[in-house]
Parts: sequence; C-alpha cells; structure tokens
Amino acid sequence: MAKEDANLNLFKNETADGIAVDAEKKVKVGIIGTGWIADSHIACYKEMPDVEIVAGADLVPGKAEAFFKKHGVEGVKCYPDHASMLDNEELDAVSVCTYNRTHAECTIYALKKGVHVLLEKPMCVTLQEALDIRKAEKESGKVLSIGFQPRFDENMKMIKKIVESGVLGKIYYIQTGGGRRHGIPTPFGTTFIEDATAGIGAMADIGCYAMDMVLNAIGYPKPLTVTGYTSDFFGTRPSYYPTHPEYAEKFGVDDFAAGFIRLEGDIILDFRIAWAMHMDTCGDTLILGTEGGLKIPSTECWNGSVGGPMTIYHDVAGQRVETVIPIINDNGPGNFYKKTRSFLDALKNGLPSPVPSSQIIYNQAIIDGIVRSAKLGHEIELDIPDID
Repeated sequence: MAKEDANLNLFKNETADGIAVDAEKKVKVGIIGTGWIADSHIACYKEMPDVEIVAGADLVPGKAEAFFKKHGVEGVKCYPDHASMLDNEELDAVSVCTYNRTHAECTIYALKKGVHVLLEKPMCVTLQEALDIRKAEKESGKVLSIGFQPRFDENMKMIKKIVESGVLGKIYYIQTGGGRRHGIPTPFGTTFIEDATAGIGAMADIGCYAMDMVLNAIGYPKPLTVTGYTSDFFGTRPSYYPTHPEYAEKFGVDDFAAGFIRLEGDIILDFRIAWAMHMDTCGDTLILGTEGGLKIPSTECWNGSVGGPMTIYHDVAGQRVETVIPIINDNGPGNFYKKTRSFLDALKNGLPSPVPSSQIIYNQAIIDGIVRSAKLGHEIELDIPDID
C-alpha cells in the first residue's frame, strides 16, 4: 500500500485533457527571446509543477536578466544568443519567442541539439525555411509544436466538429480573414514592422490564425496555386504614427494582404487580412458546402476566437433553416496554457505534436505564395515537396 501511495503522489496535477502530470519528473526548459510574447510562455510554465525554467537567451544585453527578475524566477542562467545557451545547457525543451526572421535558425539549432521545441507563430518567413525546419524535426525525432493557441478554443473545435459531422456536405468555397481598422503593432517597438526582423506583416501576425481556423477544420488539404496581393498604404504613412512618424521609414512588410488559393479536393480559399484599413472588418468567415453553409462572425482584431454565435444555413424537409450554434464558454485554463501544456504532455508521454509542422507547412506555403505572387503580379503554382 505504501508503494501505491508513493506512486499516486507522483501525480499532483492534471492537464486540461485529464493527462496526469508527474510533478517529480521535471522538464528543464529554456526560453529563446524574452520579448513580450515570452511573458505568456513564462506565465504558463510557472503554473506547471513539472517544469523547471533553467535558462534564457536574448540578443539585447541585460534583457534576459531583467525578464526573469520581472517574473520572479531565480537561478536562471542567461546567455547572449540561442547557440551559446543550447551549447552549454542540458535542456529538455525550449520556447522560441524571437522575431520571425530567426524562427528557423533557432528552431533548427535546438532540434539538432536534441531539444524539443515550442515555436511561436508564424512558423517562419519562407516556405524553404519551413521545409528546413521540417527536415530537422524528422531527423531529430523530437516534438515540434507550432504556437497556434486558437486551436484549443472550444468554439474553434466546434467549427471542426461541424465540418467533420458532414452537415455541410462537400466543402467547395471558404472565405476567411479579418483584421483591424487601426492596429499596426508598434507599442513594442518596430520589430513587427521591419523587414529585417519580421519579414512578413499582417499575414504572419494574425493572418496565419485565420487560415489555420479553416484549414484545420477541413483537414489541411494541400494548397496548389496562389494569386496574391499585398500593400503597405498605412504603414508607410508618417501620419499613422503621431508620436513616432519615423516608424514609417522603417515599415517594410504588408499591412494588408489577400489571396485566392486553390486547394486539393477542388476547394477555393478566399483570404484577406489587415492591420489597418478604412473598414471595421474584412467580413465574416464563410464555409460553403453542398448541404449547408457555416457563418463564423468576425472579431475586432482577430483575438483567437469567434465574434459571436455561429450559424449553419441549410434545408430541412424542404424548408430553409438557420441553426444557431451558441458560444461555448470555457471556464478552464486559457488557450495559451493549453497550448503550452499540450506540448509538454506530448514530449513527456510520447504523444504526437499537438500542432504539427506537417500541417502548418501548408499554412506557411500559402503565406510565402501570396508574397511571391504579389511581387510577380500573377498566379503561381506551389511546389511543396514531402519531407516524411
């Protein structure tokens, strides 16, 4: 009985999915990049009894030290870059929270060191980087999960359940996107808007979420062709930044993007996203099928959920009917916590990646395709080689 009690005491907590947490089996975690998104990562890790935060890295001198002091985490070894941290620490996992241009470099280095990776969105900047990441992941055998926390929202899960139920029939057209009337993210400086650090703008920041919402719901079919458009009418305007007009000269990414994408299965994806525009929304998300259509209300700034109750438009006994799907209120852990916890559960229990690169590589291919098509001024075919 004493032995059984001792074993039971190992499980002092449970995840949102009911998986027991072995609190005595600590996961040694490092954080690469200590900017604002890292605040959410460390807040989640601090709540988990089976995590030990042992190291951090940031290119800005003193930034990592100040970050851990702010969060009250002591005894953390800080390094000036990801390589020196990974070369000198025995880590189980890292959160990659750097700017977009360094996602691939940091992730590949960590995987080659045999470390599991939770990679913030977007996956990277180009399709080639995504392929390189996928290759390193396969060679390492480690868990790589991409930071799409909206996946864990119960309303997002309902979208997938509705599609998979068959009530919509064969899906043939999807309209998605959204955006902000006035929301270029410069409160944290210019790393989001400079080409040298971000590489992609609104598409990387919020557009990838909108695409994942619908692509995940329909099983992530392979994208075949893209016609893309990007613009920067607002970001390059000094008057947009009353207190920092100099930001306009630094702006080097998209503040609006649109794409017309042909997917396997004869499905059309009509996409648009904005950081700034003279409109309150780019429109609700629509999923059209042969037996029904689903309307998903937009949000003000694309916050990772839906903007209100969803509606299924279909025919019942020859009558046109609208079925309202109420908002699901989840009183459990937040989506960011679920994202982080699911990553740890996967690496500790030998589970598949909760947000696998094999899917998100298609998301990245579309973004990359929109950029390249916009520059060329015509439709392009997507060549996405299989890494498996």
